[in-house]
Order: sequence, then structure tokens, then C-alpha cells
Amino acid sequence: MSEITFDSMGSTIRIVAEAPLAHGAAPAAALAGARAWTEDFAWRLSRFIVDSELSRLNADPRQVVPASPLLRAAVGAALWAAQRTDGLIDPTLVGALEAAGYRDSRAGVAAAPLADALLTAPERRSARPHPDRAWRAVQVLDDAIDRPPGVRLDSGGTGKGLAADALLVQLAGFGRVAVDCGGDVGIGGPLAASRPFQVDVQHPLTGDIVMSMELGGGGIATSGLDRNVWRRADGSFAHHLLDPSTGDPAWTGLVGATALAATALEAETLAKAALLSGPERGRALLAEHGGVLFGEDGGFEAVGVLTRAEAVAA
Repeated sequence: MSEITFDSMGSTIRIVAEAPLAHGAAPAAALAGARAWTEDFAWRLSRFIVDSELSRLNADPRQVVPASPLLRAAVGAALWAAQRTDGLIDPTLVGALEAAGYRDSRAGVAAAPLADALLTAPERRSARPHPDRAWRAVQVLDDAIDRPPGVRLDSGGTGKGLAADALLVQLAGFGRVAVDCGGDVGIGGPLAASRPFQVDVQHPLTGDIVMSMELGGGGIATSGLDRNVWRRADGSFAHHLLDPSTGDPAWTGLVGATALAATALEAETLAKAALLSGPERGRALLAEHGGVLFGEDGGFEAVGVLTRAEAVAA
């Protein structure tokens, strides 16, 4: 088994590849290539780097802006997630993120205690799409992005899932592959179904492993408030998951959600949407593929195909 772990996209990336196939690359070279690709992906799609492709798109005064295949794929994934959630995951909230205090990367910056933030958080309510749905005016063309000037895009809501899925394709020369991009996990390879990977699910508030499962393919992703919580100048707390209808951090009664799906991108999309939706609507979103909802009291609820029988002692 070959493995590599490194920091990128503001997260820890872990790639495990086993059983090289006859036509596959040497394991060390393949994993080095996967790391180089990931770091290039992160650099080109970062809104925190002034000359990244994404930043140049956002600063361009033209309506139709030439774009690379990677940028078009990233914008396309963000628009797919917006369509899949009817705008609950909205890639056009860059201004609101900056206003909330998320103007610069928080890589390497310790998060504020989530428990403290919950004590002073406003009344809990489900997030809702913005009535304007500005993302609907964005189009991915054959060689460009068409969007109203001034509409800025953020790939952060879908980027890690997209990267995990792309890395699985790149590592198709292995019998078993698992890619973890900061909690967005993709599993593939022809041998994975018969030799599944064990995936542990951790509670965002307590840090306890509340569930363990074996996965032989597809995606699983966890979205939690614990990863990016900060204290603002006025003493209030904020985080990176916004209610599109208000532009403010969403406090829904959940502190996290884990989703299963066919791909890491879809799992990431469902996990974020469930967290933003709150307990009742989140439960409905996760019912088809299965998932876990994490409450503010440290408890959790298995949904769909996942049952309490799969839970492990904390």
C-alpha cells in the first residue's frame, strides 16, 4: 500500500493507493503526480490569491471571459451544486463571505471554540436560497465563462469534492484508491468493492468517532461548523457556511452533517445542504443515499441506509 499526506486547499489531503495494475504508473511517481496536480488545482482556483485564475475571472470587467478547462470544470461543478440544492449552496456569495470576516485564507489559523460560538449564536433557523439566485445568470461556455460583470464566484463549496473525484480518475491504474480532501472522500478501483476501506465518522463538536463503516466505492463527505469558526471585532462569532437569503452565517440547530453519495462532489453538496437546512429538511435530503446529522448537544442521528447498529462506542 502506498500513501501520501500533505496540506493543500486549506486542509489535509490524504491519498491511499494499493495494488498497481499492469498498465499503471509506479506508485511513488503516481502519488507525486497526484500531489502536484492537487497543489496546482488549489493555486489556480483560490480566491485568496490575487493572480489565480479564479481571482482574475472575478476581477475581469467583461461579461464573457476566456477560461481554462479546469476553471470551467470548477464553475460547472459549483453551478451543478447550486442547481441540485435550488440555490442553498450558492457560489456567488463572495461579498457576503468577506463581510463576515472570511476575506483571507484561514489555513493554519486555529478555529475559535465552536461550543463558545453556540452559546451566543442567534435564533436557529433553516437557511434559504437568495431570491435573486444570481448563479442562474452564470453559464459555462465551450471556452469561456459568461456571467454578469461584478458577479464574483467562489469554488470553495464544491472544490474539494471535485478534486477528490478527479484524483480517483488520475489514479485509475490502481486496484484500490481512497482520496480524502479535507473530509471529502472518494473511493474507487476494481478491487475496492471486495476489499472496502474503513471510514470513521467524527462528531464536529465533541471530536468523538460516532460511526464506522466499510465503503467499497463512491463518496462520503462531512461538513461541519468546527472547521472555520472565528470571533469578529465586535465579539460575535462567525463561520463560513452562509444563509444565502441573509448573507449571514447559518445557525440551524445542526453543527455538522455527513452524506453518502455516488461521488465525492455529490456527497459534499448533500452534506452542506443538509447542515444548512437544519434537522427536519436535512433528514429528507440525506434519506436517499444515507448520512448522519450532528446536533448541538453532542448527539447524532443516522439517516437512510445508515443505522444505529453501525455506531461504535465513543
